[in-house]
Amino acid sequence: MRIRASNTTGRLAVLVLFVVGLGASSGCGSQDEGMEAGGDMTKIAHRSQQVAAAWDGSDAAAAWRAGYHPMGDVVQVPRGGLRSQADEQAYEDRSFVLRSKLPATRPKDGRVAWAGGETLTRPLEGADESYKALAGDHAGGRPHLTVTGAKLGEMTLATSRGPAVVPAWQFALDGYDSPLKRAAVKPSKLPQPPIGRARDVPGFPLHHLTRIAADGRSVTVVALHGACDDGPVVDVLETRGSVVLSASVKHRKHEGYCTKQGKLQQVTVRLDRPLGDRVLLDVINGRPVPYKPDHGPSPSWS
Repeated sequence: MRIRASNTTGRLAVLVLFVVGLGASSGCGSQDEGMEAGGDMTKIAHRSQQVAAAWDGSDAAAAWRAGYHPMGDVVQVPRGGLRSQADEQAYEDRSFVLRSKLPATRPKDGRVAWAGGETLTRPLEGADESYKALAGDHAGGRPHLTVTGAKLGEMTLATSRGPAVVPAWQFALDGYDSPLKRAAVKPSKLPQPPIGRARDVPGFPLHHLTRIAADGRSVTVVALHGACDDGPVVDVLETRGSVVLSASVKHRKHEGYCTKQGKLQQVTVRLDRPLGDRVLLDVINGRPVPYKPDHGPSPSWS
């Protein structure tokens, strides 16, 4: 097994998602040692190999591959996309108005179907539960999207086992010919990791996975870095059954003053071969990197 640094030149999305204040201005040398991830690559490389060895061939890996874990957006906007900036803002703000009664009944379970013929039966959420997850606590704001009805249908969704056809609530929107869809089938419970959290490895866990390329040859993750460095770097260790990612920072400054804060930034990591059904793991906590879309509600990983 060989750990490989991800060359992010030209692929680093300079997108600060938010800033978390960690204290007043201070000398850079006094920052949390967690930001010193680049200072001990030997520990990181050793930990990466431990995580990969623990998962490869484990019961947890088998459970991961046997389950239903969304790795793409559980919500799909109407065909052709949202038509105006106001509608896009309403969707981003999760601002909806319900103008019709939602179906009160549904099948207890639904079938997830993969292209290879494999299927899995999972519990379904009701239309009201799906609508609440879609709208959150912001229903009725301005601008808003108006829901005029709902019915149970299907959608195609990226999962840990490849694209799958899943049951979905299809919400009719005022002014649109095609519905907004939200996956109705509940994800499988994440397996218990076969390795505990690292206690002596510098760095922070990756915040979340936001995108897998259509060909599976790259993944985009969100990593934490500080105000006194030049951004995050994500290293990768690929094995037959897993891809272990470890986040560190580059060119950390040790002189002068800076605010003690953390920033979240996207990093795209190239893989030697498509991700496929390999489990994407975080080196610090030894767990699958959680998926969260750029916009809209996340799948519920319990």
